[in-house]
Amino acid sequence: MKKNSRSSAGDATQPADERSFFADLQPQDAHVSDAAAQAVEAHYLGHRDRLRTRYREHGDAALADYELLEMLLFRLIPRKDTKPIAKALLTRFGTLAGVFGAPLPLLQEVEGVGESVALDLKLVSTIGHRTLKSDLRKKHILSSWSAVIEYCHAAMAYETKEQFRILFLDKRNALIADEVQQTGTIDHTPVYPREVVKRALELSATAIILAHNHPSGDPTPSRADIDMTKLIVETAKPLGIAVHDHIIIGKDGHVSLKGLRLF
Repeated sequence: MKKNSRSSAGDATQPADERSFFADLQPQDAHVSDAAAQAVEAHYLGHRDRLRTRYREHGDAALADYELLEMLLFRLIPRKDTKPIAKALLTRFGTLAGVFGAPLPLLQEVEGVGESVALDLKLVSTIGHRTLKSDLRKKHILSSWSAVIEYCHAAMAYETKEQFRILFLDKRNALIADEVQQTGTIDHTPVYPREVVKRALELSATAIILAHNHPSGDPTPSRADIDMTKLIVETAKPLGIAVHDHIIIGKDGHVSLKGLRLF
C-alpha cells in the first residue's frame, strides 16, 4: 500500500479541511471494497457540503440547532457521522446554551464525545463569554442592562455550583472588573460583606452589581439572599459605594432584587 506523505510524523502541514482525513482512510478489512469506502467518503462529504452551502447562502436561520452543532463537530470529529452526536448532546442538555454550558465530565458522558471534543466545546463557550464581556467594557452599564443580563446568564446559568460574582464600576458606571468572589455548593455560597467592600475599595470602584446563580434553575431569591444583600448595602454605603442591584440567574430566567424592591 502506498503511504500518504501527509500522514508522516515529521510533516506539520495542516489540511485545508477534513477532506484529507477521508483521503487518508484505507479499508483495514480485506473484504471491504474500494467502492464501499468511496461511498462512505461521498456520504460524509456530500452531506457536509450541503450544510455548508445552506449556511453560506441563507445564514443560520436555514439550519436547525442540531445542524449548527453538527457543522462545528465536522472539524472536531472528522471521521464520524456527527449528526447523531449533535442530536445526543441536545437531547442530554436541552439547548445549545445547555451544551456549551455543561461541565466537561458530563459532556464526556455523551457517546462520541471525548476529552478533546469536550474541551473544544468549552473553548467555544469561553470565547462567547469573553465576547460579551468585552462588549460590556465599551458601554455605560446601567444603560445597557440587557447586555449585563445576557453576560451574567451566559457566564453563570449552567454552573453546577453557586457562584457569587461582582461587577465593579467606576464613577461613570463603566466596568472596571468582573470577578467571581466565592464558589459554594449546589445551593449555598458563603459571602462576606467586608471582603466585598474591601475589594471594591482596592479597585477604586464607586458602585457594584452583585450576581449569583441558582443551579436548581429557579432564580427566586431566598431569605438568606435578601438579608445578605441588605447587609452588603449597609456596609458599602458609608464608604461611598453604591449597590446598583443583585441579580439572581437561573437557567430559564433571572430576578432583580432591586426590581422587586427587596433592598
